[in-house]
Amino acid sequence: MLEIKGLLKRYPDGFEALKDVTVTIGDGELVALIGPSGAGKSTLIRCVNRLVEPTQGSIKLGDTEITSLNRAGLRKARRRMAMIFQSYALVDRLTVMENVLSGRLGYLGFWPSLLRKFPQKDIDRAFALLEEVGLEGLHDRRADALSGGQQQRVGIARALMQEPDLLLVDEPTASLDPRTARQVMQLLADLCAEHGLAAIINIHDVPLAREYTDRILGLNAGKLVFDGPPEELTDEVLPEIYGGEDWSKKEEDKKKDDDKDIRSSGQFVVEEIL
Repeated sequence: MLEIKGLLKRYPDGFEALKDVTVTIGDGELVALIGPSGAGKSTLIRCVNRLVEPTQGSIKLGDTEITSLNRAGLRKARRRMAMIFQSYALVDRLTVMENVLSGRLGYLGFWPSLLRKFPQKDIDRAFALLEEVGLEGLHDRRADALSGGQQQRVGIARALMQEPDLLLVDEPTASLDPRTARQVMQLLADLCAEHGLAAIINIHDVPLAREYTDRILGLNAGKLVFDGPPEELTDEVLPEIYGGEDWSKKEEDKKKDDDKDIRSSGQFVVEEIL
């Protein structure tokens, strides 16, 4: 369980990116974090693992108070909080397998880590995860030879190699075409259910958030303004998060654009869009 209480992030110039955010996320819960650009979504997930240092407030993962940990304690706690980045954060010159295995570096001693010497059980698990995310047979391919969807899947497999309790996912579909974006969201939902993982997914695509997550959090100007199941995120509620737009028309137009993108691609076989 993740418990965030009274979270505030104030920068040296006085700007408050987060303002008294309080939320609890249960084990296995898949949560979407939505809101306009600059609302504090990325700041929130980066405060959880202290890539951004909170100004005040409490962040507890299970019984561990994250905000009070020293460097060694934080390094250990971060094993339990795997991050999946929008930009994939892969090492291009390394193979798929090497990138996935890097998720275990935090568990190795200094010399094995430096020499990238992994035990056989980690290698076996990496192969199993590659099969699970749909990349079986691509273990020897360089990361920079993959499509965007494939690179995102490598990032997901690497995160699962940490054996985390929590996934922190930053805009996983922002660089993907609509069909691949839906596949990645379905994959995340399936993996969280199978592995009993909680996840916070920072996402701009409201329809995807509604379709694939258990719960939606809405941020506006650093404040939590919505917290509820997808069915409660109606077009009448969305202006409270994003501002006064005609969301029913906007959603209809987006669906038409997505359908057009899919038709124009002319590709309906999985191997072409992975």
